[in-house]
Amino acid sequence: MKKILIANRGEIAIRIIRACRDYGVRSVAVYADPDAEAPFVQLADEAYALPGVKPAETYLDIAKLLEVARRAEVDAVHPGYGFLSERAEFARAVADAGLIWIGPDADVIDALGDKVSARRIAQSVGAPLVAGSNGPVASADEALAFAQQNGLPMAIKAAYGGGGRGMKVARELGEVKELYESAVREAVAAFGRGECFLERFLDRPRHIEAQVIADKHGKVVVLGTRDCSLQRRNQKLVEEAPAPFITDEQRQIIEDAAKRICAAAGYSSAGTVEFLLGQDGTISFLEVNTRLQVEHPVTEETTGVDLVIEQFRVAEGKPLSISEPPRACGHAFEFRINAEDPAKGFLPTPGRITHFAPPSGPGVRLDSGVESGSVIPGQYDSLIAKLIVTGRTREEALKRARRALAEFKIEGLATVLPFHKAVLEHPDFTGEAGFAVHTRWIETDFKAGFESMARPEPAEAPELVRLALEIDGKRHQVGLPRSLLAGLSNVTHHEPAAVQGADDAALRAPIAGSIQAWKVEDKAEVQAGDLLAVMEAMKMEVQITASRAGIVRLSAKPGVFLNAGDVIGRYESVSK
Repeated sequence: MKKILIANRGEIAIRIIRACRDYGVRSVAVYADPDAEAPFVQLADEAYALPGVKPAETYLDIAKLLEVARRAEVDAVHPGYGFLSERAEFARAVADAGLIWIGPDADVIDALGDKVSARRIAQSVGAPLVAGSNGPVASADEALAFAQQNGLPMAIKAAYGGGGRGMKVARELGEVKELYESAVREAVAAFGRGECFLERFLDRPRHIEAQVIADKHGKVVVLGTRDCSLQRRNQKLVEEAPAPFITDEQRQIIEDAAKRICAAAGYSSAGTVEFLLGQDGTISFLEVNTRLQVEHPVTEETTGVDLVIEQFRVAEGKPLSISEPPRACGHAFEFRINAEDPAKGFLPTPGRITHFAPPSGPGVRLDSGVESGSVIPGQYDSLIAKLIVTGRTREEALKRARRALAEFKIEGLATVLPFHKAVLEHPDFTGEAGFAVHTRWIETDFKAGFESMARPEPAEAPELVRLALEIDGKRHQVGLPRSLLAGLSNVTHHEPAAVQGADDAALRAPIAGSIQAWKVEDKAEVQAGDLLAVMEAMKMEVQITASRAGIVRLSAKPGVFLNAGDVIGRYESVSK
């Protein structure tokens, strides 16, 4: 390999660009319009535009990505995580184009990416499992029937999903149908397929996973465990390696099962096998993520293995650089620094970062995709950076993490930094009296008062206008910021809905995003607390409920991007 296309954005694109430099190959970035000035675009050896804004027309557009690969004359494609990283059709398209796919084979992605098929493979090798449906269910009624027969809580999971998206947990029969429909919508939006299957959900479990690296010569190595139990909306906020407060027997069961599953599937490249650990010690296989994980740095810091470079080696057909799992050295935490407001239930807060001053010093690593002045678009996920802190022991790593988080300064938008600082002082997490964190701990047990940050001013990324120009008789397409073309009469600009002043009758968008679906008709009479709409923001669904009783007039159209605070409807008094 001499040149690699990175089919991703943000901090993971920069992580792969740096690995390319270390490995001695050139990097090619691709960027959507909102990312035109992002640091990863500047850092890559080459960068090509993916005209458009929405993921479906940019980072999820296989045809556009392969056209860039052809123009840039790359040898290989690295998908990063998210977007197309676990889509077998992308892996096949890359191979059909004569390029090297840096990841597991497409057939393996199919087998393990389908959660039902993955369960069957896990069963075949004797991995621990809880009861689940035999395959995807066809309707909300089938989901309700499963719940009535097998009991609650029940997980509704996208068969082709990952990263917590397309997963809902039903705890009451009355919410099963709505949660099933919501999971299907999220799965379609994130992965292009809406099939969902059902599984008994271990209440208050821990999330334990094993990092696997395997080559194309049959060698599978498990690089230890991680704990990823600190989650909100089924997405991780804090991860650590090795997984603390588990027995040697539990660790062995998890690592052995992970190795057997990957060997049986013919796995190659980096991957993660995830498990749930119940309060009673029950271990249950969850899924296999057929890609590089967001939290891979904590494994790198405790094993000394560069997982991205190992992926490069495997893709080229070379054997792994390690023959046995290295002995874990020290303890590492990863803190996902997201643009979310903990005081408002971790609502996404896209906007412009006016000041970005990360920490440094012993044991501190930062994987970031931003700098001062960067805009966090509302169209993509909320991850800004990852703070990784390592110490000789868990206790030393905790002390260093407190110091690093105290140094970290981000201004201009709300972030989860206050949450991270608070959790490091909580005995449930520090573990002096036993580790009590579980996957719903934030929603059920964690009590902390955070000061809400003022809503950030709308910060639109530079909007590009593409014009055809002729240079030396050859037609070229040029992208220019709209601000440079403001005086051209043929350039139209649609301003967002004006945010009015104090207006109790206005129904406003609580976050930047788009209306996924209205749940009431125009001019419907509603009561306070009624569900009015579902918004999609940063790949998450957020419910909008009525703040008062009255007749609601709807004005925002589904699918149109909105800034936080934009008026989407109005309340009118009910005539008597």
